[in-house]
Amino acid sequence: MNNKDIALKAAAVLLKKKALDVVMIDITEKSSFADYFVIASGGSERQVGTLVDEVEDQLSKVGILTKSVEGKKTSGWILMDYGDVIVNIFTVEQRDRYNIEKVWSDCSFIEIDDTID
Repeated sequence: MNNKDIALKAAAVLLKKKALDVVMIDITEKSSFADYFVIASGGSERQVGTLVDEVEDQLSKVGILTKSVEGKKTSGWILMDYGDVIVNIFTVEQRDRYNIEKVWSDCSFIEIDDTID
């Protein structure tokens, strides 16, 4: 699986678990630390934790393991590092506060297909 496929898989998992406002950004041209960001929100800290667990579970089933996870379920923002794919899961309030999409607005936003298995 290439990096784009990993990012698409993570995004599809988030959509299936009813994450809010899931976006995928190709940051290849603007970043040396990763190729893709996947960003999503949960309606509560509990949902954020559930989304993190589901992404980790589903990706590990296909042999993709997280390098590290930063943040706590009660912090409102959890970053999952898959090497060249970074998954950011926020509460709605924290996502509005940090507005990552605006920072990377000059990059390509990728269409997400929630039917990817």
